[in-house]
Amino acid sequence: MMYGMGMLEMGQIFSFSQMVMDDEIAAMVKRIVQGVDVNEELLAVDLIKKVGIAGNFLGQKHTMDHLRSEQVQATLLDRRMRGGWEKKGAKDLHQASVEKAKNILTTHKPEPLEDGLEAELKKIAQSGD
Repeated sequence: MMYGMGMLEMGQIFSFSQMVMDDEIAAMVKRIVQGVDVNEELLAVDLIKKVGIAGNFLGQKHTMDHLRSEQVQATLLDRRMRGGWEKKGAKDLHQASVEKAKNILTTHKPEPLEDGLEAELKKIAQSGD
């Protein structure tokens, strides 16, 4: 469990942009903690032999099949080379986080609660008073 998502100043301040930043960092930590599977499919020894030392693995179907599950697909952290980053506006992490938070706040449509769940939650909350 990660505590303090979106919190600043020892929890005195809550920041939506900090929360989306923390969410991306948490996804990376979660993936690292998950560990790396070592199996024949992921090792791809035959493919390594086929492509060779100077070959390009990025164009291989095997790489595309596993890339999204083996690496967190960051939306805020920009992994491009400097020139590509600059061509796309050179947004830093804070700017990207503010934009994403604003987008979520203006476009997100939460799913309604299951029938009876709202009443049950209110009952639980009132029992604590």
